[in-house]
Amino acid sequence: MEGKVWKFGDDVDTDAVIPGRFLVLNTPEELAAHAFEGVRSDFAENVKENDIIVAGSNFGCGSSREHAPLALKGTKVGCVIAKSFARIFFRNAINIGVPLLECADTDNIDENDKLKVDISTGVIENLSKGEKYQATPLPDFVREIVNAGGLIEYTRKIID
Repeated sequence: MEGKVWKFGDDVDTDAVIPGRFLVLNTPEELAAHAFEGVRSDFAENVKENDIIVAGSNFGCGSSREHAPLALKGTKVGCVIAKSFARIFFRNAINIGVPLLECADTDNIDENDKLKVDISTGVIENLSKGEKYQATPLPDFVREIVNAGGLIEYTRKIID
C-alpha cells in the first residue's frame, strides 16, 4: 500500500482518536467523521483511503473501547505505524481489521511523507526521502484476520 503520512507523537490515547462525546455512534463511517476531531480538526475531512498514521510510543493508550479502531477503520487508512501500541488497542484493532506495524524508526518519518508499506514483510519505504525502515511484520495468522476485515469476518470465513 502507498499513502501520505499523518504524523502524531507519543501517548495518543483513544480519546484523541475519537472524543468521548461521539461514543453514541457505532458504525465505522459515523465515527470516521469525527476521528481526531479534538487534536487534528483537519484530519477527518482530508484523510484519504490508504493514508498512513505514523506515531511514537504507546499509541492507543487509555480506554479499551473499540470505538477508536472502528473510527480508524472508517477512515480507510492503510495502516498505523508506531514505535509501540497499548496492548488492548493493538488487539482491538486487529480484531476490527486495522493493520498495525511496530517500527522503531518513526522519528525519521515526517508529516506528508509518502510511504510504501509491505504489511507481510514489514518493509516501509519512504518514497519522499529514499529511505527504508524495518517494522516487525504481523504473524501470518494475525495478518489473515486483518485481511479478512477483522475477527468476525475471519471466523465466518473459516467456518463456512
